[in-house]
Amino acid sequence: MKILSISTATNELSVALNEDERLIVEKNELDERNHSEHLDPIIDEILNKNKLKLKDIDRFAVAIGPGSYTGLRIGVTTVKMFASILNKEVVGVSTLQALAASCSGEDTLVVAGIDARNDNFFAGAYLNENGQPVNVIPDGHYHIDVLLTAINEYLNDHKPKKLLFIGSGFDKQIEQLDTLELPYSFGSGEQNAIHAGLIGKLALNKEPVDPDLLLPNYLRRTQAEVDWHKKTGNPFGPDSNYVEEV
Repeated sequence: MKILSISTATNELSVALNEDERLIVEKNELDERNHSEHLDPIIDEILNKNKLKLKDIDRFAVAIGPGSYTGLRIGVTTVKMFASILNKEVVGVSTLQALAASCSGEDTLVVAGIDARNDNFFAGAYLNENGQPVNVIPDGHYHIDVLLTAINEYLNDHKPKKLLFIGSGFDKQIEQLDTLELPYSFGSGEQNAIHAGLIGKLALNKEPVDPDLLLPNYLRRTQAEVDWHKKTGNPFGPDSNYVEEV
């Protein structure tokens, strides 16, 4: 199965082509969030170099969030369009699960997070089981204090041997992290980036969805939904897919 995967969730754009579990090519570009300009040329480059056309792709995969609202919409809209026009399969993958997939250590609690500013994080925790990152602390929008409480509760109940933080912003929270009950470490530069090739590997074992039902998972309300709440008293807009904060 040929899988074309993309991540536009952060300021790093990542596009990859996988053949089943084998990564054929991955291209990463730090482009200051100009994903709308760079995404299509990178896809064309990957396809042309491998003598493929979009119609040769069996499944499309995308990081559906959390992440940049604008970035997520670009990625999700792109794969929805490809899948709908070509009648192909499409899969959405958690951005945080894709981050955690870069860490293969056994009995290691991997906390994947994206800095959401003001001591807040989009974060979730994962354990590696049979080569797959399994979510054990739900993906959510957490204040650092709430996140650390959830981590300590998990550590007390399950006793993993190692604790690893990957993603962005955790290095600014040393004082708070030092209160944890297990020594911790930070991921390497490569582990802290979202790789489309790993999204492709995760997508291989996920059920495809109807392209019309594929939506970004923002994990907190957009500004439009905040404005809607102020105007109507309804906390969610009519088309909201917001997940309540933990």
